[in-house]
Amino acid sequence: MSILTVENLSVRYGAVRAVTEASLHVDEAELVVIVGANGAGKSSLLRAVSGLVKSAGGSVAFAGRTVTTAPAEKRVRAGLCLVPEGRHIFGRMTVLENLQIATWGSPHKLRGELDRIYGLFPVLAERAGQVAATLSGGEQQMLAISRALVRHPRLLVLDEPSMGLAPLVVKQMFELIAEVNAQGTSVLLVEQNARMALSIAHRGYLMETGSLSGGGSAADMADDESLHAAYFGRSSP
Repeated sequence: MSILTVENLSVRYGAVRAVTEASLHVDEAELVVIVGANGAGKSSLLRAVSGLVKSAGGSVAFAGRTVTTAPAEKRVRAGLCLVPEGRHIFGRMTVLENLQIATWGSPHKLRGELDRIYGLFPVLAERAGQVAATLSGGEQQMLAISRALVRHPRLLVLDEPSMGLAPLVVKQMFELIAEVNAQGTSVLLVEQNARMALSIAHRGYLMETGSLSGGGSAADMADDESLHAAYFGRSSP
């Protein structure tokens, strides 16, 4: 059963068409990745799916209900949570305060999720009282993901979570994303690091100049010669 179904979705910024009739789906407990170059329209697609920008056509259905015109906050309450590119944590607040603000008005949600969050990201338990701006880049990304997870989302949407991280931290980040998915959370991941993203995904799509293609198995995409040449930096052996 699909938790997310996007059909013929388009996004415009004035006269510029950023996304052209994109269609995709994410099933329950599935990890789906969208790979593509900078400027391909990946972030615009996620913002439209999350309700942060208005679509210029098409439809978005989440958990069996059409949410195409629903505001972002309604989608969050329904369980669709976006972790945007660039983290966007509250730097002057502590780690714990960042998590608290994500469940503002529903403190019981945080109490019920903290053990899970700290189990996934033990370093955040150690840094709970630390000002977020003083965390390392990897720790800030963990906090950004945790801020979404405290709402216990049905679908976690991640936009370039490995951006700006050291290679060792990138590996750790993908392992954590895979663990979140293994615990039952559906994941839609946009990522330029095609090799790592496809290694943990079930299925994948390719986005180029606003158009989406694929939807086949991640393993098949990882073996695709043309994808290797364009996104892996070399042809596959």
